[in-house]
Amino acid sequence: MRLKELRKARKITQVKLAMDLNTNQNTISRYENGTRQADYQTLIMLADYFDVSIDYLLERTDNPAYFK
Repeated sequence: MRLKELRKARKITQVKLAMDLNTNQNTISRYENGTRQADYQTLIMLADYFDVSIDYLLERTDNPAYFK
């Protein structure tokens, strides 16, 4: 998952992201380290937060755009 890359590009800490998504920093860390997988609703929240497609977030494409 590109979560860490997207977060660092926006200069957002794990704590800030966790607060914005109403979760905790430990959960964000586990997503970034691959020890926990985000559920469907969380993937949607992350994609919306970073304004990218879920496929981009999951590294299925290099095109961050999504179609509405």
